[in-house]
Amino acid sequence: MAAAGTQLGRLLGGLWFLAALLGRPGATAAAPAVAAVDGRRAVAATGEDFVCATLDWWPPDKCDYGTCAWGRAGLLNLDLSNKVLLNAVRAFSPPLLLRLGGSLQDKVVYGYGAGRPCAPFVRNASEMHGFSQGCLPLRRWDDLNAFFRRSGAKVVFGLNALNGRVPLPDGSMGGPWDYTNAASLIRYTANKGYRIHGWELGNELSGTGVGARVGADQYAADVIALKALVDDVYRSEPSKPLVLAPGGFFDQAWFTELVVKTGPDLLSVVTHHVYNLGPGRDTHLIDKILDPSTLDGMVSTFSDLQRLLKSTGTSAVAWVGEAGGAYNSGRHLVTDAFVFSFWFLDQLGMAARFDTKSYCRQSLVGGNYGLLNTTTFQPNPDYYSALLWHRLMGTEVLAVTFSGTNKIRAYAHCARDSPGITLLLINLSGNATARVSVTAQGAAAAHAHRHGARKHGGGRKFRHVHVPGFAGAGEAAAGAVRHEYHLTPKDGDLTSQVVMLNGRALATDAAGNIPALEAVEVDAARPIAVTPYSIVFARVPHFSAPACRVDR
Repeated sequence: MAAAGTQLGRLLGGLWFLAALLGRPGATAAAPAVAAVDGRRAVAATGEDFVCATLDWWPPDKCDYGTCAWGRAGLLNLDLSNKVLLNAVRAFSPPLLLRLGGSLQDKVVYGYGAGRPCAPFVRNASEMHGFSQGCLPLRRWDDLNAFFRRSGAKVVFGLNALNGRVPLPDGSMGGPWDYTNAASLIRYTANKGYRIHGWELGNELSGTGVGARVGADQYAADVIALKALVDDVYRSEPSKPLVLAPGGFFDQAWFTELVVKTGPDLLSVVTHHVYNLGPGRDTHLIDKILDPSTLDGMVSTFSDLQRLLKSTGTSAVAWVGEAGGAYNSGRHLVTDAFVFSFWFLDQLGMAARFDTKSYCRQSLVGGNYGLLNTTTFQPNPDYYSALLWHRLMGTEVLAVTFSGTNKIRAYAHCARDSPGITLLLINLSGNATARVSVTAQGAAAAHAHRHGARKHGGGRKFRHVHVPGFAGAGEAAAGAVRHEYHLTPKDGDLTSQVVMLNGRALATDAAGNIPALEAVEVDAARPIAVTPYSIVFARVPHFSAPACRVDR
């Protein structure tokens, strides 16, 4: 009886919350829509550690457009004793994947022996990226690894790929990679027993490059050298670190040459970067984020890379190794505010749909696009978006067809570690609420076919012909509930750095603990109410999807 009362209370609470949302001033009448999920088979799969974040090398005097947004968030300066930082990483289970790298990684040398100076980066406008060479002291590497061990993080380390290069007449950097210094770091790391998930070669040297470029033929030879080095150092280990490359912007011809010339089984991961919104100084960033056509602009990159990997027969998989959306450190109160979760979660959904295994957000902390505030370490809205994805969205990706406005972005996965599916709905409209019914696409489509109905489509999304009253795999049994997580900005302000979860502001407590992320329970027979400028994760445990067996 007590359990029944508790469930009734949760349902009533969910109804009260939804009524409050739907009653907000300025919202137009709710428009009916259908999300048809095909649970018969997965169309793609992510890795268990799909959500990833970066830590960068930038020193405090890294400035863009007159603003110095990095503070002491760089790898050489980050306060590794901060409780919020530690708890923010620990909150992810499976562990959070951290990629260490960035623009300055190709200017980093690694801890020399006694008697040799290990100098930090120094501002120098005449140097590539505006800084001199910098050094990672081995004692700092020890401290970083102690933090990774305490937090449980998995680590990918980006190596300096410019050592030994010489300028060529065509403006590129040529000559074989001198891996002497990198080898000393890898051997030191292995001898100390530090667990490294992967070693990545270079940062943004592919194609036309950023600051410098290296030809694909030479890069392939260097990746082969790195693989041989890793195999040698870890020859007694049953599981060896991954080898990743090139960590740059996708260039079809360049990436194809790299993949072909490294062979089918040598390169573990092909990494590319995403900054599709342009420079952080752009005053129209919010307009771009809310524009479906801008968001869809990345489809070709993801699909082209997916096609490349399939056509070459390589065993390498795709990762987004760094994604900050807006380059040059982002833009304050945009890329560190609620509005950026529209871009970020849409990117996660889109990347997953095209078989991306991990997606590394720039950054965990630092710049104007950190998941955490650069000075206080308090989580920004995107941190909670990332954590909800990590906890709710499983690895199997399901096809969704959505009928209704193009202002709703819809993605579905098998639920993580529980029956059913999780649906992600993103409302880019500031004045229209969508009432979304969830149906089983395969069953409804078969019924429609028998009755002569047609499905119309084109591009990534296509219209689903809904058959009223048809009982498919998505139909709820009497008394079934759905678990919903509604994300909205505080006071309805898209530039707010405070996110509301089901009407409650999220913040750490006095001890720096990450708050609980609690759902509201809703009668599963009711449509999902996606209010203006909001995001909803809906876990639907009753949805029968053969692709989503929990025991798989």
